[in-house]
Amino acid sequence: MTVEATTAVIDVLIIEDDADIALSLKHYIERQGEFRVSVSGDGERGIEQARRDRPHLILLDLNLPGVDGMEVCRRLRDAPETESVPVIMLTARVDERDKLQGLELGADDYITKPFSVKEVVARVRAVLRRAPTADDASATLRLGGLELDPGSRRVHCNGAEVTLTRMEFDLLAELLNRRGRVLTREALLEQVWGYDHPGTTRTVDVHVRQLRKKLGPAVAARIETVIGVGYRMSDD
Repeated sequence: MTVEATTAVIDVLIIEDDADIALSLKHYIERQGEFRVSVSGDGERGIEQARRDRPHLILLDLNLPGVDGMEVCRRLRDAPETESVPVIMLTARVDERDKLQGLELGADDYITKPFSVKEVVARVRAVLRRAPTADDASATLRLGGLELDPGSRRVHCNGAEVTLTRMEFDLLAELLNRRGRVLTREALLEQVWGYDHPGTTRTVDVHVRQLRKKLGPAVAARIETVIGVGYRMSDD
């Protein structure tokens, strides 16, 4: 899914069962001018609507009736129609374990309630800035048995394709592009997530852990932890 850097309308789907919150977000976001917002009040209908309409971004409440937000996120990531659509989770849950679980399922960001609608719009724009576009194609990045193709957004490791979330792909691309250099967690947050991510830098750690798990021990060993600083993709 592409987001044109023009006046094209950006479609946002809000999956939120609290009508007051949903309408407040809808009205404020649409007042910015470039967005068109639709709302779904429960998880099952939200999944169907997302698969049918293929929005540019989804704002997803976790505490939904029936199918909760975590399951919605998992099913969105499993469906070809929505696997690459950015998802920002909205929740009153403050436990870090919930946040980490959401990120591991493929969420691009996580906002805790109460929040300001201005903050939500800022996060939406930041995530969309990092969304892949038709102009993203460039030379394939290779390291050992690892190949990353920015154009097709596919990764192969020793000939086998590896399925990554959008943020995992962008993080791996950043590490490969700057291999041999130490990248701080703060720098990775800014470059990959598109802004100075507030709160814990555990976001980066979670995604690195997922990358290591998916890419296997040989490649995982190349993603070196620099204690107290960040990470480095070894060029050896």
